[in-house]
Amino acid sequence: MDSPVPRTSAIAPAPKTPPARSRSKAVASSDANAATTEATTTRRPRGRPRKTAEELDDGNRRRKLMDGAAKLFRTQGFAATSTRDIAAAAGMHSGSPFYHFESKSALLYAVMSEGMTMATQSQQQALDALPATATPREQLHILIRHHFEILLGPRSSFIPVMLYEWRSLTPAQRKGIARIKDSYEATWMPVLEALAQQGALQAEPGVARLFIFGALNWAVQWFSPKKGKSLDALTDEALALFIRS
Repeated sequence: MDSPVPRTSAIAPAPKTPPARSRSKAVASSDANAATTEATTTRRPRGRPRKTAEELDDGNRRRKLMDGAAKLFRTQGFAATSTRDIAAAAGMHSGSPFYHFESKSALLYAVMSEGMTMATQSQQQALDALPATATPREQLHILIRHHFEILLGPRSSFIPVMLYEWRSLTPAQRKGIARIKDSYEATWMPVLEALAQQGALQAEPGVARLFIFGALNWAVQWFSPKKGKSLDALTDEALALFIRS
């Protein structure tokens, strides 16, 4: 018997389906391109974002509260100053201070800590402005002049507040202020030590620092610009007290 002849199928073979792996790569590539495009269009500019008008206004209000509180703490004392007094001095409603500070004690700490921080920064800027060839005497002169500025200048209330209201701080707050104050005063030590090596300092550097700050800080009790003494003249006289010519 003849073997049957195999029939040829009349149906054309179906086109091959791309492997699943190839489709995954194509989808992944498409997703990656879309993600790159989205990241490019939504990328934030570098640097700190600009403050909004509301944030700037909040900062100004906070500064007004601190300035007003510092003056009141200095003139009438921390205990005798109410939050209503502080709000009135800043031109705000009586409850406004608590939006920026959780308590009157927190406001007192902010007055001292931010005041000392700004003083430390401006002190370093004053030293950096001197030429590299400045002598230790010239450096001490600029340190004294700067200290008189923060003691007796336009925004000079925070150091007297720190001197007279130290006991009103909590123990933790005192430690925080002491760290900033120590950093401020530490900048003077290399200058005083250099003067001591030259034989120009009237006392041992560590003791001299204590005497100098004690004498300068006491100026808040007696200095009056109405008496005609400028801060420059005051600086020259203070310098003559502490170092030999």
